[in-house]
Amino acid sequence: MHHRRSIRLPGYDYRGARAYFVTICTAQRQCLFGEVEGERVVLSPAGTIAHEEWLQTASVRQNVGLDLFVIMPNHLHGIIVLTEGGVGVWRRQTPTDDEFKAEYAKPIPGSLGTILGAYKSKTTRRVNLLLQTEGSIWQRNYWERVIRDERELNAIRQYILANPARWQDDEHHPSRNR
Repeated sequence: MHHRRSIRLPGYDYRGARAYFVTICTAQRQCLFGEVEGERVVLSPAGTIAHEEWLQTASVRQNVGLDLFVIMPNHLHGIIVLTEGGVGVWRRQTPTDDEFKAEYAKPIPGSLGTILGAYKSKTTRRVNLLLQTEGSIWQRNYWERVIRDERELNAIRQYILANPARWQDDEHHPSRNR
């Protein structure tokens, strides 16, 4: 049986009241959400859904705040802030592989993964209805970074703001070799 290696920080509590920088990519990096014209993203109807559902993520959850984000043709970059649930901390002892699998195999209410999973599910449902397709529109996982300080937060904000202007050089651009 193939085991995927988690990219999450072992032992970190992703329910913690912190800011997180996330990137979520579409399946096979399909450009479903629009196109970049100059330094601006022009959203397609599917991109509009992705935008609306991202905003909805904060509207329906009292512990979620949103900072800057951008919907790109085939991915989303955003800063999501969890505002309740204590401070995210590492455990004193790293769990064994079996403990890690048992603990992280199921959704944890209020965690970053559960929140992003709900976003991906709602977006997929609406986009599939729009396009009359089936299956997930998203890659299986997502990338995240715990934002550690104000300097890092500001650097990430600049990255998000500049992302459309750098689209041709973006690692997610369809012309890049994989």
